[in-house]
Amino acid sequence: MSEHLLSVLIFLPLLGAVLLYILPFFSAKSDGHGDIARWFAFGITTLTFVISLLKLLFEFDGTNVNPQFIEDIPWIAQYGISYNLGVDGISIYLVLLTTFLMPIIVLASHSVHSRVRAYLANMLVLETAMLGTLLALDVFLFYVFWELMLAPMYFIIGIWGGRRKIYATLKFVLYTVVGSLLMLVAIIYVVWQHQQQTGELTFLLSSLVSNTTFTMTEELWLFAAFALAFGIKVPIFPFHTWLPDAHVEAPTGGSVVLAGVLLKMGLYGFIRFAYPLFPRGAEEFAPYLAALAVIGIIYGALVAWAQEDIKKLVAYSSVSHLGYCVLGFVAFNTISATGSIVQMINHGISTGALFLLVGVLYDRRHTRAISEYGGLASQVPVFAFLFLVFTLSSIALPLTNGFVGEFLILLGSFERFPLLTLAALSGVILGAVYMLTLYMRTMFGEIDVEKNGKLKDVNAIELAAFAPLFVVVFWIGIYPKPLIDAIEPTVASYIEQVDQRSQRLLALEEQALSSRIALSYLPSSAAGGQ
Repeated sequence: MSEHLLSVLIFLPLLGAVLLYILPFFSAKSDGHGDIARWFAFGITTLTFVISLLKLLFEFDGTNVNPQFIEDIPWIAQYGISYNLGVDGISIYLVLLTTFLMPIIVLASHSVHSRVRAYLANMLVLETAMLGTLLALDVFLFYVFWELMLAPMYFIIGIWGGRRKIYATLKFVLYTVVGSLLMLVAIIYVVWQHQQQTGELTFLLSSLVSNTTFTMTEELWLFAAFALAFGIKVPIFPFHTWLPDAHVEAPTGGSVVLAGVLLKMGLYGFIRFAYPLFPRGAEEFAPYLAALAVIGIIYGALVAWAQEDIKKLVAYSSVSHLGYCVLGFVAFNTISATGSIVQMINHGISTGALFLLVGVLYDRRHTRAISEYGGLASQVPVFAFLFLVFTLSSIALPLTNGFVGEFLILLGSFERFPLLTLAALSGVILGAVYMLTLYMRTMFGEIDVEKNGKLKDVNAIELAAFAPLFVVVFWIGIYPKPLIDAIEPTVASYIEQVDQRSQRLLALEEQALSSRIALSYLPSSAAGGQ
């Protein structure tokens, strides 16, 4: 298995989706209540997580900064496209986050009562697409998986979403497709330039980074095309407007996978592709991206504070929290970039848990209005305790996971963007205000709505979904060393390589400019003779 470990991880969920559809056993038994299909999907996602934990994580060498578990097979050889996979310190915990959350998402599928088999199959296909996106080292292969993520999410929101699901789905698709098409044009141009300069047709990222040069103007345009596609996915302000609608209308599992993994793909794209390919363009855009990130931090927090819908509040909190991740990475030093990756993982845990909690409430009361709740702590104490823990995690209380990433981001970003970082600190305060206000309004006081007095506390299956998230919150918060040790060496090497490529491209452009200037001073006859 070790030789094809990454392929097993990617395609095991897809195999599960196919079996859900082709085996008549599931067709006959699962469409009504879905219990058998749910347990099958839970088994597939749990097996994928166990394999990623026992084989991928435990055999991963944190001191090796190069991609590991490499799989390189010619795919469409005549066009230079290969099936090239690998994992390094940047991607390994994002892969584990994906495989860790999927069994929890399947457990939360009890709120889906129609077309259960199709819902679970879409979730399994989505897991394949997300893992492929994180593990692909061929740009064409990455683009295939990147686009594949769109299809199952389209169906998850469009079929099992809320009242405005069609509007939310179309908005999500249109935003994503526009950015992706511009990125595809940029990819084709990069590959064409590589072929013109080297005579080799390839989509392999390492070859494109090592052997392709661009002028400053080319880098700016190409980076802008990639940045738009990735910025929409994060989402960076002002491209965030699709996110609250998608979150609010998606079923609970869709909201968790969207917040937990899908939003991270945008920043991962910046890290894996945009910065190594176009380092000087990235450097030019960095102050603007940092400014947009800080605007998103403050704007997302203020709008979250104004919400009366619990799910929409948590959705806007994602805009704010992911602004910190963007700020940390574009500051581009080892401390802040490491913190950015750590915080991507933390956000997936904390915000994913909050969406699960909102789903538990909605399943019982069928309303997300904050005004409909109050005094829940006395009626559902276990739920209230879990809500408190994940609220404190979201606002980055020390000894919880959120504090670790946020502290590293602010510490490293201050070195590059001191004023913007000071402004970003206001988001920490606002985050505490709106989350603690939400907790106070829903959990404390008198039970002022009759139906709240009949609420049932979390059941065994729901508790099983929250338990691993609870453990991870305190594991990362108290002992983050294994996480940081796996990420930091690769990040340090990565930043050094990007800086070296930037300097090399600058030197080549200066050399070419000097040659043109020298030729312009030659007598016309001498220049012609040469």
